[in-house]
Amino acid sequence: MADNADRAAELMEQTLDHALATRASQTSVVWAHAECEECGEEIPAARREAAPWATTCIECQSIREGRNKHVRQTV
Repeated sequence: MADNADRAAELMEQTLDHALATRASQTSVVWAHAECEECGEEIPAARREAAPWATTCIECQSIREGRNKHVRQTV
């Protein structure tokens, strides 16, 4: 008979396995949108390979992050 610790460990393992499988399937998908959603320029292939989820080119992403840097963070 499994105790709570055994069930928790099994659930954690299943959750981790699922997360890893999901992540692996996401990175194997070829990025369909090669254009930056901000400026419309092509996102370089190296960026698409390194960050397949990226929707902006490096320059536009830097601008976004700069804008967000000035937003007050609440905890």
